[in-house]
Amino acid sequence: MRRKSIAFTDKYLQNSTMPLENAAAVSREEIRQLVMTYGWNTTAYQILNPGFAYWFAPGVPAVAAYVRRGKVLLAAGAPVCPSEVLGTVSKQFEQFARSQNCRVCYVCAADRLRQVVKGSGEHSTIVIGAQPVWNPQEWPRLAADRRAIRLQVARAHNKGVTVETIADGTGAGGPGCARELERIVSEWLDVHALPPLHFLVEPQILHGVMKDRFIMVARRAGVAVAFLIASPVVARNGYLIEQVARSPLAPNGSSELLIDAAIRRMAAEGRDYATLGLVALSTQAVGATAMNPWWLRLMMVIARAHANRFYNFRGLEWFRLKMAPLRWETIFAIANEPRFSLRTLYAIGEAFAGIPPWQALSLGVLRAIRQESEHLRQRIATGLPASVHVRSYRANGGVRR
Repeated sequence: MRRKSIAFTDKYLQNSTMPLENAAAVSREEIRQLVMTYGWNTTAYQILNPGFAYWFAPGVPAVAAYVRRGKVLLAAGAPVCPSEVLGTVSKQFEQFARSQNCRVCYVCAADRLRQVVKGSGEHSTIVIGAQPVWNPQEWPRLAADRRAIRLQVARAHNKGVTVETIADGTGAGGPGCARELERIVSEWLDVHALPPLHFLVEPQILHGVMKDRFIMVARRAGVAVAFLIASPVVARNGYLIEQVARSPLAPNGSSELLIDAAIRRMAAEGRDYATLGLVALSTQAVGATAMNPWWLRLMMVIARAHANRFYNFRGLEWFRLKMAPLRWETIFAIANEPRFSLRTLYAIGEAFAGIPPWQALSLGVLRAIRQESEHLRQRIATGLPASVHVRSYRANGGVRR
């Protein structure tokens, strides 16, 4: 994962923006080389996932991946570029956005970009959550000391779960394995009340660029029941565990077993940074949310109280806390407007949902009602109190165990 210099053609530098699908001058491989040289934000490798357009800085090796919603260009984290030109590249990208009659919002940006724009008077920043961080070199000791981790890993082992590694994710282990993983993704998505999210939490990444990722598959009696995908964060000498998907048939401890195996692999490679990515609405960022406008703080309080019906934010955070992270990094959305607007927040919601937020919420309510009705019917049929099943179902993150 050593960084190296890259020579870029004049044709590359002259093409400042294009959707990749229409870019004859720039290949996905050249974008990948940028990511594998300068990728510092934990979202860096995710810009190779489907659905992005790309802007290229003139004269320097830099790329920003974005989606457009209304009059907002929503960038996937910070631009990928040498750290010393991040401020210049960001200004150039914002100039490009203005030429398109748009503003910019850097979604899931880290503190490095916040420090670059701090005090400019032209930017506003909100806290959207936090991400847990581990040092893989310390993981073996941590895992041995944490009873919760030991018990879950042992539980999976006792149920006959084993882990195999697809070191180079290319081809996802062949057609047979790829079909198994696609089945798990389908089953995993089926238990959620809302339609699948996109943008920086795209679930369908098995057919994307997998060259530098690695996949770990949990099997029981030879059948795949869960898998994990880790994506490189080159400039931080580590990985983002981008996806952990499990079938409802996966025994307790399968996710912990996969994460344990993945971080141990990272340690063996000499990595010293690992994260499971953003937990939206995380209480670990509560102190930092004081910078948010009052209306957003109110919305976040309401969301923490009621959004679990649709996405198990509390369960995600609890799971990560159980894994005893070394620290939590606050994650931001940074817009080039003096005050962060509700319109920009709406654009973020639309990018993640893939449809207008009000429509996604309506679909989620209808699906949640159907699921709760089905669970009630099942509990009545078995003679057990419905409330017992509902509490158990939610506590397990919407996965039947």
